[in-house]
Amino acid sequence: MEKIGIMGVGNILLSDEGFGVKLLYLLKAKYEFPENVVLIDGGTAGIFLSPEIDYLSKLLIIDVVKAEGKPGDIKVYEKEDFFIDRLPLKLSPHQLGLQEVLLLNEIKGTCPEEVKLVGVIPKSLDAGTYLTPELEAKLPEVERIVLDILREWGVNFREKENPEDPNIWWEKKVSEVQ
Repeated sequence: MEKIGIMGVGNILLSDEGFGVKLLYLLKAKYEFPENVVLIDGGTAGIFLSPEIDYLSKLLIIDVVKAEGKPGDIKVYEKEDFFIDRLPLKLSPHQLGLQEVLLLNEIKGTCPEEVKLVGVIPKSLDAGTYLTPELEAKLPEVERIVLDILREWGVNFREKENPEDPNIWWEKKVSEVQ
């Protein structure tokens, strides 16, 4: 059975940069995925993500991207976009690391056959632990796109009867974190 990864990437301390990680936490809380699907909090790990994607057949990445358009616009990129410089200029060091990781895994022979990046244009990369209202409003739409891609890939997930608290700990006050 092919192994599929869903990776949320970004810096949760730079407002909209945390979009991919927040959506990953929401997916974990709302859905049950089969054993062959792994959810990866990529954070800003960059090159250290290489072992995380070794031997995945397919990888779906959720992140923010610097691209033409307005804050909240959604872009979908394919694996070849990473290798032929179709991706726009990087927003932050982790994106450079992500391209390097895929190239490294390609060289090692362990790069996923299929890679998709669902990216959202951010409004703010200022220090802060909350998404801007523009990006917060895009979470349901990007969630739908991610789920549609997973369906295309033949993933049989299901919504949890009792969704869990997504534990978006970085948005909580210190007194609320236990």
